[in-house]
Amino acid sequence: MTTENLSEVVAKQNWLEPVETGLQKVVQKTFQAGGETGAKVKDALHGVWLGDPLHAALTDIPIGSWTAAIVMDVSETITHNEKLAVGADAAIGIGLAGAVASAVTGLTDWQHVGGTPRRVGLVHGLLNLSGAALFAVSWFMRRRNSRGPAKLVSAGGYAVMLAAARLGGELVYRHRIGTDHAPENNGPEAFTAVAPLNDLKENQPHRAELNGIPIVLVKNGDNVFALADQCSHLGGPLSQGECKNGTIQCPWHGSRFSIVDGQVLHGPSVHPQLCFDSRIHAGQVEVRRRTRFPGTAGNREKAA
Repeated sequence: MTTENLSEVVAKQNWLEPVETGLQKVVQKTFQAGGETGAKVKDALHGVWLGDPLHAALTDIPIGSWTAAIVMDVSETITHNEKLAVGADAAIGIGLAGAVASAVTGLTDWQHVGGTPRRVGLVHGLLNLSGAALFAVSWFMRRRNSRGPAKLVSAGGYAVMLAAARLGGELVYRHRIGTDHAPENNGPEAFTAVAPLNDLKENQPHRAELNGIPIVLVKNGDNVFALADQCSHLGGPLSQGECKNGTIQCPWHGSRFSIVDGQVLHGPSVHPQLCFDSRIHAGQVEVRRRTRFPGTAGNREKAA
């Protein structure tokens, strides 16, 4: 069965709906119960501080460690080198520690996902949990000097992990989970009128288009800021969000960005929001692709 077929089969398993919904609610309520501390922990687990999804970085630990363990198991079987056996056991232990961290960060990211990716993500997580459980069993068997059967259990765990990894690839490359959803087009080089200034209200997001690119305009005092309307997290419409204190919040999952430079102030997004240069000219708001770093004047420019 190909990965594509497996993904399609998983998506049709409607009996998983109560499990998905219930688990997501538990995870969300757990972080909410932590208040401000819970929000900070959630941001850290998303990888806001890193600028990339932390889960993606941590998955390399169990995958790499368990791959090394399998290689050393095979080599030890052939050469009977006891040092390789010690190395394989250590690699399995490191992989188990990495699997715990990977599972926690993955669950944190998954709580915001809906539709088909939510179901595929659930099965991806369950397969990873099963693979880790098999490696844990193998680790305990090794400690009891039952190395032959333990190697077979590890091989089974590795096969399950590979299936989980393939579903993880589906989530990233097909469903774009964990990727930056910013528009591929950064806008025109020349300033282009996108809306009359009088149409904008103070600190209220205003949707406009820049050569076909959906953007959101925010009037803040004498200044107007322009950002991509599509949230970098999962594509939510920022123009339907809330603006306050120089920030804009996505209405879908609560990611908050600075309207000045698009920096992430609160996750789950880990990618900065695409921003544009803007100016007020002859009563019109004009926007172009960003060509300068925003300083104290932000990303706007006035013209007579």
